[in-house]
Amino acid sequence: MNSTNKATKRTKKIKEASPNPPRKTPRNNSIFFTAGEKLESYSLANQFAEHLEFSLVKDKTNATAYDVFQALAKSVRDRLVRNWLRTRDTYRKIEPKKVNYLSLEFLMGRLLGNALININRYDESWSLLKQLGYTLEDIREQEHDMGLGNGGLGRLAACFLDSLATLEYPAYGYGLRYEFGIFEQDIQNGYQVENPDSWLALGNPWELIRPDHSHRVKFGGSVAMETDDQGALKFKWENTEDITATAYDIPIPGYRNHTVNILRLWQARATRDFNLQYFNRGNYLAAVEQKFNSETISKVLYPNDQTSQGKLLRLKQQYFFVSATIQDILTIYKQQEPSLEHFAEKNAIQLNDTHPTLAIPELMRLLIDEEGFGWDRAWEITTATFGYTNHTVLPEALETWPVGLLQPLLPRHYQIICEINQRFLESVRAAKTCDDSAIERLSIFKENGQQEIRMANLAIVGSHSVNGVARLHTEILKNELFHDFYQCEPGKFFNCTNGITQRRWLTKANPFLAKAIMDRLGADFNLDLEVLRGLEKYSSNPEFQTLWQEARWINKQSLAKYAQSLEGIRMNVDSLFDTHVKRFHEYKRQLLNVLHVITLYTRMKMHPDQPHVPRTVIFGGKAAPGYDMAKLIIKLINSVAQTINNDPEVKNRLSLYFFKNYSVSLAERIIPASDLSEQISTAGYEASGTGNMKFALNGALTIGTMDGATIEMAEEIGRENMFIFGLSAEEVRSLRHGGYQPEKYYEENPELHLALNMIRDNYFNPNEPGLFAPIFNALVHGGDQYCLLADYAPYIKAQSDVEETYRNKPEWIRKSILNTARMGKFSSDRAIQEYAKFAWDIKPVKIELPEEERITPL
Repeated sequence: MNSTNKATKRTKKIKEASPNPPRKTPRNNSIFFTAGEKLESYSLANQFAEHLEFSLVKDKTNATAYDVFQALAKSVRDRLVRNWLRTRDTYRKIEPKKVNYLSLEFLMGRLLGNALININRYDESWSLLKQLGYTLEDIREQEHDMGLGNGGLGRLAACFLDSLATLEYPAYGYGLRYEFGIFEQDIQNGYQVENPDSWLALGNPWELIRPDHSHRVKFGGSVAMETDDQGALKFKWENTEDITATAYDIPIPGYRNHTVNILRLWQARATRDFNLQYFNRGNYLAAVEQKFNSETISKVLYPNDQTSQGKLLRLKQQYFFVSATIQDILTIYKQQEPSLEHFAEKNAIQLNDTHPTLAIPELMRLLIDEEGFGWDRAWEITTATFGYTNHTVLPEALETWPVGLLQPLLPRHYQIICEINQRFLESVRAAKTCDDSAIERLSIFKENGQQEIRMANLAIVGSHSVNGVARLHTEILKNELFHDFYQCEPGKFFNCTNGITQRRWLTKANPFLAKAIMDRLGADFNLDLEVLRGLEKYSSNPEFQTLWQEARWINKQSLAKYAQSLEGIRMNVDSLFDTHVKRFHEYKRQLLNVLHVITLYTRMKMHPDQPHVPRTVIFGGKAAPGYDMAKLIIKLINSVAQTINNDPEVKNRLSLYFFKNYSVSLAERIIPASDLSEQISTAGYEASGTGNMKFALNGALTIGTMDGATIEMAEEIGRENMFIFGLSAEEVRSLRHGGYQPEKYYEENPELHLALNMIRDNYFNPNEPGLFAPIFNALVHGGDQYCLLADYAPYIKAQSDVEETYRNKPEWIRKSILNTARMGKFSSDRAIQEYAKFAWDIKPVKIELPEEERITPL
């Protein structure tokens, strides 16, 4: 079927498809009300009209598309508030144990579509906007992605919030309200350019400022010591520089229930906005200097720490976050129970990576200095409260802070960390299970020219549970990275493989495919992803295969239309969409993919009559501003794309595109349209990965190494339905220990030799000679740290297998269906249930509403 005929036949489907097919509603010609009209209490149309008129001061004559989005979002938020209040009231009455999830990142994306699906108002909103001459899809495009995260760490946290609410677990998310996200990526002359991500420039309709939940955070000063009447030593942190943390709350609704948990974000504010004495003396800049310096703390996600000022700001940011959070958790608890003696029985605190680890000494400080607990009891409460999730196996990525930086900024916490370390090492020595070299590795302090505090070690010592995020990752933690800790306390470690929320990543992101599934299996997979196993019996059914392929083709057409409108890109929708989108890092090996693209290009040039499957290669992702090699790889990708896309000899057979400013909302476009998912990290380096899960859930086939969660995916999906290649983690270690010689691979493989020479010899960038020489040198003469050259030939072979399979369309579609059908294990719902059982010891709490208050149809 050619593209034109497909487009004609599918026009009706495209217009009608939605996560919940719209029901017909009577046309209302008075959507915009005037102040004197009586409004029905819970009509979405009336609430929309009220917000448009009273919150935005607009009417149908001057309302913009963004105004319509704001009015709709505020109306939906209003519908969440009643359930939010009831949820909070229920928690207060029954006092369940709750989890507090601490993460510096929450990559939430856009909230409108997800909220409408969860509260079952998608079809009603679709109909409402249609009456006004808008489409819901266009209005959703008005929402800016929330600038609260960067990569998988933040997206995992967002999925977990959705699952916690859906499974009805009592939970709070805690983070920072960054005024600017990490950055908005532009591409100029092929280079990444970082611009401010002003995601709050037009406001955020979802948030509610909570000035009654403000806390004072201290920095600097000194610690005074005195003895009380009983002779006990007391500590007083004084002469500090104080900053106010103000709370902003975002409601997080569960799927088709009445639970609404919250994400609480902290913004830094000066304790005093304005110094009138300075102003009256004419020193106008000094009059507002304190306000400016204080509020810098929550300005930007991950300030560049290449400078000493950047390091200090990042440390202040982390402490500001955890101090406000721990104070808030204690305040909420003490509203019900004045004594903190049983605090750990009612609260679990999960540290999402090491960024919030200062919460451990902060809780100790408050228990000892403010609440009067002795050290031993305070430590029992603290360790019973905290759990720690590790997200990296890269030793260089494990966070450390110089003592010279931390001690003057947090003098009391430095004392507490020293005491924690001393007592811990004394207990290890007393157990006589470790030698001196192990003691050095177990110590929270690292001697490396300057003394540094190892935050991962502090997190492990101060937590009752430590987990990795995929089985291989957890084994590496136990047997390599934290082996000494594992030997001391093996029962502390467990695995919890990551997961994703199917409500966003299938139902919302891929309504066409979701509808095809619902027509066969119903919508129960939104609550139990294992229901998708029922698709297996349809995997070879010709009629269902046709529906499956048509849904996927529509997604490709949609992405192509978006790409053309955005960048003037013309994508061949009948080609294989080969996608590699993720944060840029050398171990993720985007460069290996580029080598394959160059190899394909040279084959087509040298053998123009040789048949090839038409292929569109898609890249996307950001490189950290200070990561020069990753940014150079982005430049290489764009240079190769410039050459290939302008070569008439390969037109419609091979093309390469880099989608700038990769985000959650862009992922929701790209992933459903993708045929092949590139998960090609060096084995042993990817902690888990969740992008791999999103692609497979949407029917893309994986080409990848046995790394992270891809190993477990292969077990569930079947290796025969994936394209697995390359060295295992153990083989990578053996290769290195045996004396890896990348030059040998370069010299012995002609196609690899040619591809690398083309990079080195300016074939793709003749106007900047020598630009890509560092890439060539790192691979051939610099040790090839991530074993690209060793895995090149197996990767090229696996890509040939991809082409062979893709030529057999029924077989490819069968494998695509099986990929989706066997993703049940990888729901974030399953992951949350495991955390609840093995780390948090929390139970679901059902939120009941009186019939007259049930404004959400269930």
